[in-house]
Amino acid sequence: MEKGFTSNSIPPQALSEETMTGKKFTPFPVLQTGRLTLRQLRDSDDHDILALRSNAQVNHYLDRRPSQSLNDARHFIHTVNDNVQRDASIYWALTLRGADNLIGTVCLFNFSENPAKAEIGYELLPAFQGKGFMHEALSPVLHFGFQRAGLRAIEAHTHSENRQSTRVLESLQFKRDGAADANITRFNLTHDG
Repeated sequence: MEKGFTSNSIPPQALSEETMTGKKFTPFPVLQTGRLTLRQLRDSDDHDILALRSNAQVNHYLDRRPSQSLNDARHFIHTVNDNVQRDASIYWALTLRGADNLIGTVCLFNFSENPAKAEIGYELLPAFQGKGFMHEALSPVLHFGFQRAGLRAIEAHTHSENRQSTRVLESLQFKRDGAADANITRFNLTHDG
């Protein structure tokens, strides 16, 4: 199962504390792949965000309090979109092309300028795991990060027992960069171009 990084466990208040300069995420960059559209979160995603962020299987390796209500989901959506407006982070809703329901998310956050790097996080509803969707979604996000946002490195943190997430990272050429703590492995992908 492709499960999210611990990076997605960041609480909304931590999201709003992120700072970054020189990046512009408005207008929002919609990305497309053969099977997916990566778009901005909408208020109408509240039920899907609640389903994703309250799912025990998705949350298994994440250190976060599961969403409890539609109000939690709505607050999360508003916080995320406020951060996008402030160019503090970018957070994509994953949908199947031609469909509108959210099946997962990908985000770049915790930007730093020196060196130019960010963290990446993702999560996917269990019904869509193991089908290559996350690899497909992460490829254009990484391209965006390096080519359009000017990053030199993208970091990921995943639970050491989360083999599916580790396989996705390694298939995208992320390299193990040590242990963040006893249970979390840090991965790094650099761009020299």
